[in-house]
Amino acid sequence: MKKRMLTKQIKLGNVKIGGRAPVVVQSMTKTDTRDIASTVSQIKSLESAGCEVVRVAVLNSEAAQAIKHIRKKIKIPLIADIHFDHRLALQAMASGADGLRINPGNIGSKLKVKEVVSAARDRKIPIRIGVNAGSLEKKLLKKYKHPTARALVESAGRHIKILEDLKFTRIKVSLKASDVMRTVEAYRLFSKKFRYPLHIGISEAGPAFTGTIKSAVGLGILLSEGIGDTIRVSLTADPVEEVRVAYEILKSLHLRKKGPEIISCPTCGRCQIDIRGLAEKVEAKLSKMENPVKVAVMGCVVNGPGEAREADIGIAGGRGVGILFKHGKIVKTLKERELFSALMKEIKKL
Repeated sequence: MKKRMLTKQIKLGNVKIGGRAPVVVQSMTKTDTRDIASTVSQIKSLESAGCEVVRVAVLNSEAAQAIKHIRKKIKIPLIADIHFDHRLALQAMASGADGLRINPGNIGSKLKVKEVVSAARDRKIPIRIGVNAGSLEKKLLKKYKHPTARALVESAGRHIKILEDLKFTRIKVSLKASDVMRTVEAYRLFSKKFRYPLHIGISEAGPAFTGTIKSAVGLGILLSEGIGDTIRVSLTADPVEEVRVAYEILKSLHLRKKGPEIISCPTCGRCQIDIRGLAEKVEAKLSKMENPVKVAVMGCVVNGPGEAREADIGIAGGRGVGILFKHGKIVKTLKERELFSALMKEIKKL
């Protein structure tokens, strides 16, 4: 595990990004931004799950105006996602957006870009340059034939220069593709050239199962190399699931501590109680818990406590019975039907 790369620190609302700040977890709403009630409801669910920054799509003026009402009812910073129309960026900022996600090269003339940058500077609003393999400039596609990692980095560099020429450096960058290794290579190349904070993710990663795997692999590689200041897991699923997966990735790399860590055996022929059912019940019961407790659900009395010695607390099964243990030491023996309630009771004490 490499030390985190030291990037320039910026502030998004009250959240610090880059520098020595913890890796920040983001998500994006999947509601119509114009539907204020639904959007606020989804953001509140994300807040409860631990989301620290949220992004909303701004397709038109009505959506930009809706930010004014949404922002008043949520606690976390809100980023407006803008494409092509600089007026939407101006309206979103006037409505209270804490940040912008734009590509300076595709929102109009230099005069229009200057207008957006001037407003962002006055409000101390950061701009994320969001380079995506699916919307790369035609000139670069012609040059590289495909949206390669080098093409993504060159695109980011062009957009950065536009902002730097206007003396604007409150910048965050992302370089996303749906291909894991292309994304990884793009971030590696970028990190050798720039020190702007990086928002990392695998774009269009897929449904919950495959998207989680691709995101875990790609983000895991980057984070283990010290790359990444904010992350979003992009899933075709409830955005709350994106946040849950993000934290599990960060916890597995010891980058964040939030909520319980559940370790459980895969079970085998020695298992004589319903460990799978118990593990699922434990996970569901602790899903909203924020304390970083390590819980073990093991299937074998012989090896369970030893294998889960580093756990704070756990259970291990026998034939119709099981044991409750703390830090690898047996506390008491219980009937199978008593294991779950006894475990929950002890976790509350912790």
